[in-house]
Amino acid sequence: MKKYYLVIIVVISQLIAIPAYATSQISALATQSTDSTLSYNKELDGFDYPFKVETYSFTSQNQTLNMRYMDVGDKTATRIIVLLHGKNFAGFYWEKTARLLMEQGYRVIIPDQIGFGKSTKPEHYQYSFVQLALNTQSLLNALNIKHYTVVGHSMGGMLATTMALDYAQFIEKLILINPIGLEPYLDYVEIKDPEFFYHNELSNTPDKIRAYQKKNYYAGQWTQAYEHLITPHIGWLNGPDKKVVAWNNALTYMPIFAEDITTKFSKISVPTSLIIGTRDRTGPGRGWKKPGVEYLLGQYQYLGQKAADLIPNAHLYEMAGLGHLPQIEDFERFKPIFIQALK
Repeated sequence: MKKYYLVIIVVISQLIAIPAYATSQISALATQSTDSTLSYNKELDGFDYPFKVETYSFTSQNQTLNMRYMDVGDKTATRIIVLLHGKNFAGFYWEKTARLLMEQGYRVIIPDQIGFGKSTKPEHYQYSFVQLALNTQSLLNALNIKHYTVVGHSMGGMLATTMALDYAQFIEKLILINPIGLEPYLDYVEIKDPEFFYHNELSNTPDKIRAYQKKNYYAGQWTQAYEHLITPHIGWLNGPDKKVVAWNNALTYMPIFAEDITTKFSKISVPTSLIIGTRDRTGPGRGWKKPGVEYLLGQYQYLGQKAADLIPNAHLYEMAGLGHLPQIEDFERFKPIFIQALK
């Protein structure tokens, strides 16, 4: 296992701006207005993605589904990358990463998984990472893609790991960016029925979403870039399909807890890199640990190393001071590390 440290010095000049209290008041008023008026249906009609959105229609579990995806860059490129989003996100948040990859000469495929983003939200679906991996590989087969690098962030890291195990013959590299699933959650937390998550989703509010991400992702900071990432969620809360969106969100929690990928790390055969913001403390189920459990979930300052030790010949890149979304929180710092991981 190789471990890399990249040190980047960034000098920020002093800027002249209007008083902070004034901008914060203006921002708060604008946010309150948006929270009450923004509305999206279950497939996010009216919410613009950064690139043209394509549709892959297929049959799964006795129903026809539409997987939306973006396919950008040179279609004749021999280097292809698939970017897999996390649980609270969709493909649009990969924009900066995709543009960087296009500059490097890659073709980039960015799917919204079934149940997420602009893709179908089924009334009933048995979610598993094996199923989502099959859906994604079916899309790539339809696009006649034979070899690719797969990049997964957060929950997308669990999916990317599953793909690296089930479809290793197609995968050139595996890159995991602050993946969840680096610890066996059910060893420490109680199993919950989907209805538990469903009721939690229905009781959500824009302020709750904002507060959760501000605390858990960005160390108490908040910017318009972060606000943009929760825009779909706010629109869904006000939209006509709130219940079916909430139900899909609930169902997609189940594989996170039920599928322990740590037992499979030693079986990964493709070249693997982990990019870890060590400030991350994401720990699914922290709020309902089993009685007597004192184990601290989500200690990424240790989890990245533990995973790298289990994955054969893994490369670990640790980013001190960054949290769950290093590619969003500090893209300029993330960029050279990501480029190094691609080599």
